Amino acid sequence: MKANYCLACGHALETRDIDGTDRRACPSCSFVFWGDYSIGVGALVVKDDKVLLVRRAQEPGKGFWTNPGGYCEQLEPLEETIVREVQEETAVLAKVKSVVALRDQPRSIHNLYVAFAMEYVEGEPSPDGMEVDGAGFFSLAEMENMNVAGLTRWLIDIALNGQGHGLVVDKDPIVPLDGHGLFRVVTRA
Repeated sequence: MKANYCLACGHALETRDIDGTDRRACPSCSFVFWGDYSIGVGALVVKDDKVLLVRRAQEPGKGFWTNPGGYCEQLEPLEETIVREVQEETAVLAKVKSVVALRDQPRSIHNLYVAFAMEYVEGEPSPDGMEVDGAGFFSLAEMENMNVAGLTRWLIDIALNGQGHGLVVDKDPIVPLDGHGLFRVVTRA
């Protein structure tokens, strides 16, 4: 889809070379349409060496088992998005431990997917009946006979065999940056 009108003032956009790339820009104000982007999040919740999975009831991925997740709302911090998505899809409460993987998928709507290692807190997996029609904790042996999506298989390997701690929430940054979600590598002395 091509942007035709300025999102700031409503004026018709023109195509302009900005730093060597043709972009849609407003001749009336300073607005530049940088592109279409979406941010998805996924949860890796492990309990007793089993991973929380859901079976998708809708496209994309209908019928595949995946890790719980979804898309970020415009004003929602990533940490809150993933906690909400896990609880909505599975009725399981989990809390963020770290960011353990990223998937970058450039396409017409450029998608960035952030995978979180999460700590199980409470709840028995129960599908929401809309987005997902199955939910549970599964072992690798059980997954052998399941229709597990490729990206999810990759993420399960990270969840069960990852060597590092990933990027953890920086709750006390050296510079206060209100409104920022900050994640960093933990260094050990």
